[in-house]
Amino acid sequence: MGMAAEPRPASLPLPGGRKGATVRLHPLLVARMKGPPALFHRESGRTGSLHAMGLGVSRESYLDVPVIAFLVEHPGAGPVLIDTGFHGSVAIDPAQAMGRFGGLLFKDLQMESRDAVPPQLRARDVAPESVGTIVMTHLHSDHASGISHFPGATFIINSQEWETARKGSQFDGYLTRQYDHAFDYRLVDFDGPDTGSFATFARALDLFGDGSVQLVSTPGHTEGHLSVVLRLADREALIAGDAIYTMRTLMDQHLPYKMADEHRFTRSLREIGLYLEQTPDALVIPGHDMPAWRKLDAVY
Repeated sequence: MGMAAEPRPASLPLPGGRKGATVRLHPLLVARMKGPPALFHRESGRTGSLHAMGLGVSRESYLDVPVIAFLVEHPGAGPVLIDTGFHGSVAIDPAQAMGRFGGLLFKDLQMESRDAVPPQLRARDVAPESVGTIVMTHLHSDHASGISHFPGATFIINSQEWETARKGSQFDGYLTRQYDHAFDYRLVDFDGPDTGSFATFARALDLFGDGSVQLVSTPGHTEGHLSVVLRLADREALIAGDAIYTMRTLMDQHLPYKMADEHRFTRSLREIGLYLEQTPDALVIPGHDMPAWRKLDAVY
């Protein structure tokens, strides 16, 4: 049986761009869970793989892992999301989160119904149905589970990520049922004629044509992973997604246990490191770093 989803190529820039626009950023904590440290920072030796799976590791040593999404307020395009986090049903039935395999790796999932993105938007006086654009860093379940909350939005996805995800399995981090909807999926092509560069990132796309939201290609964690650079009022912010799990990944070059392509992951990591060197006041937000998350402001 074929998929219900029929994505189409994106036509960039999207409407709503404004010259010199800056955006407001709201980090959203959707859930928290615990995972084995060696999954995020791999260990060498024969036991490294076992420890990454949580075997032979005490539960007390597990890392506190945030599941996150972001609300971006654009002056012309309106509210934009980066990722969706978990669907609200996960608060009632955690087994909906990441499938059986993910459930073996991650423990003690904590989420209340009010933590899903739609209630968090309403708490900020943003109607969920007013979200016109959602940028997906990738389609792993902890980032894409909540897609069905937003049937009226346009989803921006890297074409390479879509091709990987539609054939992927839960052992690769994908649950097809979470995004197999007849929604408005638009695919961007970082190898296309509209691709330019941005700062230290070799391949970038200007989402609204005004420089406020730059999509940058950061493959490696998945084949089609992307990150997002935002122009805030006082600085830039890099929403790294899982191109860096933690700041330790970036600062110490400590790679995670599993990557779709280690060579491309390392290259993306180098581009992010150079970006921080050249833009030292930039806010860099990794994908799953609770200590870094706790330092964030409520809004930028």
